[in-house]
Amino acid sequence: MHLYLETDDDARTLDFVARENARSDAALKTEAFAADAAAFKAMMEREDKLIHFTRRGDWLTTFRKTARNPMGVWQRLPADQAPVPEAAWETMFDLDAYNATAGRTWIWRGAVTCPWEPSRVLLSLSDGGSDLRLFREFDCKSLSFVTGGFETPLARSHASWESLDSILYFGSIDRASATQSSWPRVGRRVARGQDVASAETVFAADDSDVTAYATVYGSEMAGQSDGLSADDRLAIFTAVHTIGTASHVVTKNAAPPVPVDIPRESDAGFNHRFCLWRAKTDERVPSGSLVLQELPVRLGSDRPPSPARVLFTPSDRRFCTDFALLRDWCVFTIADTMTPRLFLLDLGNAEAEPFELALPDGVETLSYYPLYSDLHLGDDTLIVSGQGFLRPPTLYRLALSDRTRPLVLQPIAASPSYFDASGMSSLLLEATSEDGTAVPYRLVLPATFEMGALPVLLYGYGGFEVPLQPYYSGVTGRWLAQGGAYVQAYIRGGGEFGAEWHRAAKREGRHRAFADFAAIARDLVARGYSKPRHIACNGGSNGGLLTGVMLTRYPALFGAVWCQVPVLDMLRFHTFPAGRAWMDEYGDPDNAQDREAMLAYSPLQAVRPAAEVAYPPIYIESSSNDDRVHPSHARRFAAQLRELGHDPVFHEFTSGGHGGEGDTAASAARVATGYSFLRQTIMTPEA
Repeated sequence: MHLYLETDDDARTLDFVARENARSDAALKTEAFAADAAAFKAMMEREDKLIHFTRRGDWLTTFRKTARNPMGVWQRLPADQAPVPEAAWETMFDLDAYNATAGRTWIWRGAVTCPWEPSRVLLSLSDGGSDLRLFREFDCKSLSFVTGGFETPLARSHASWESLDSILYFGSIDRASATQSSWPRVGRRVARGQDVASAETVFAADDSDVTAYATVYGSEMAGQSDGLSADDRLAIFTAVHTIGTASHVVTKNAAPPVPVDIPRESDAGFNHRFCLWRAKTDERVPSGSLVLQELPVRLGSDRPPSPARVLFTPSDRRFCTDFALLRDWCVFTIADTMTPRLFLLDLGNAEAEPFELALPDGVETLSYYPLYSDLHLGDDTLIVSGQGFLRPPTLYRLALSDRTRPLVLQPIAASPSYFDASGMSSLLLEATSEDGTAVPYRLVLPATFEMGALPVLLYGYGGFEVPLQPYYSGVTGRWLAQGGAYVQAYIRGGGEFGAEWHRAAKREGRHRAFADFAAIARDLVARGYSKPRHIACNGGSNGGLLTGVMLTRYPALFGAVWCQVPVLDMLRFHTFPAGRAWMDEYGDPDNAQDREAMLAYSPLQAVRPAAEVAYPPIYIESSSNDDRVHPSHARRFAAQLRELGHDPVFHEFTSGGHGGEGDTAASAARVATGYSFLRQTIMTPEA
């Protein structure tokens, strides 16, 4: 089935991509496309965009893209000044200029701060948006790369500072250093200026694992009672066995490691004293419970760890959706019927109980991160963000370390509006799936529309326990302003309602995610909002699998399908290294029982001739440097559709990787291409 399309440099592959791209350009690059692309680019480059920042030493830092710097600039501002767009931000690293000098397209992946000298960072850059990255040591005082400093090869990798002169580096620099999924397996202690391949191995996961990484905590975080001296280091090594399961060991000053006694099927966070974990099974506590327990290494103390504390147990549709450990505080979010609530626990008070902090009205999504780029560098000030589909994000400061005053969310700044939301509404509704399960979805309505003819963009993912949440977007706002509606589907396979919601759609249960999504499409029609010809489904990656199944299994429910960077051949996804990490989610194609279950829905094998079935229009989007989901999935699906008499629209972008990243023009054009497809399909008037 067009297997030659798996070879990127095969002349037939290059010809296929060029031919299909010419077709899609001719069909989709209209005047309306150009207007959308210009509008999206302008949004990305707005000078008044909300600044998201962290603190390093005496500076606030941010990374942002502008009209002058479409790839982006890393900037700083004195910490005593307000982090607003019009402030006198100083550029530390100009990615556009760096790329011009290097003759390559590097994508920003952040900066890892040295806790013992915050002016030293490891800049992380991705090759064109791929999963491959490198780290280079950068001096924030001289604003230059450090001569003889840390510099790692281009690889899937992770790095953390162990001291000013050493890092713990995990990189898939060769087959022996990588898992079977091509992610890092081996951790090394690398000295400044040392070649990573010659560095000492300090940890190794199994080849069958997905990946491994390390986190380091030092004496700067500890109090006198914690027993850490000035040079002590606590390292936590994590081996990820499957996506969603892991084990951890902790070691002090490179002593023999001690296992952290928590279930493998759990999500975990750490600081220098505690582990905070959320159960995914009933092995020890009810699934979904949030548990706090001391690390087995008590940092020099002889006393045994205190008993574990259950901080939250789920009930009905109340689930813990997020959590974090700071130096002296525990923070977690409870979604109560998908409405976020924020809870705090003072770890400095052994008698303290979790308590709720009131949130502003209308917050559909809550997120937070520490002000300081590393927990060692400052106090427990938290930056909190609240937003919704129709509510621009607002940033708040929460000064947790100041116990002399009442805890309140202090507004810092709010995002400008990207569209006029007057008259628009955001509704939380439910559909009933084929097995009777109630499946929530959020419907965002434009200000004016005609019942029964409402163009609907229905988005879903439904896999790997990834929870979807409302978000504010000028791109979505432009769709709403043009008269379309947007739907976010909370189907099984995702993480919106805990591990069981995810587990129900794993492996042989995958059909439940598809049935849930189809039920939402039917529900929109049953409620009178739309008709199938005006409903488009959209998703990427695992969501691309979802939309591929919608085309082949539920074609009568949709007027268009927008399928992005998709997984579509369920019998060969594991032949690419990254795909081997997905077998716990989907099954093993080499296992007869798993293969039969996947063959029942695999979109590539399910395509039927046009003489037998009429599929809705489909736009298949991919990237030539996507090293997570190989573009051959999309290529072969398009080729198979065309061979059997259908007329797909296919476009393979030359950069951007799996996430579609790049400069503002490229990112804007990629979205505008999809919107052009929607405009020509579900937004056309009734015949």
